[in-house]
Amino acid sequence: MFAEYIKAAMDKAVYEIIDDPEPFYGEIPELQGVWASGKTLEACRDNLMSALEDWIAFRLRTGRSIPSIGGASIVVSAEPVSVVE
Repeated sequence: MFAEYIKAAMDKAVYEIIDDPEPFYGEIPELQGVWASGKTLEACRDNLMSALEDWIAFRLRTGRSIPSIGGASIVVSAEPVSVVE
């Protein structure tokens, strides 16, 4: 579920070159606030994936919904889950 969501979100990423010490900028337009920069395109992609993972964790931790993207979704149940050991 998480891997599919991250892949779908990263597939929606857009990149551009900006006038900055870290000239590569990337964002996922469908997910407000998910952006990153880097000295290289690869570094920018890595930083964007890290920002996306942090964004997902924050949304889960604070009980906020996570919108579907590219047909992928993360659904969290409000029902308690029992763990059998």
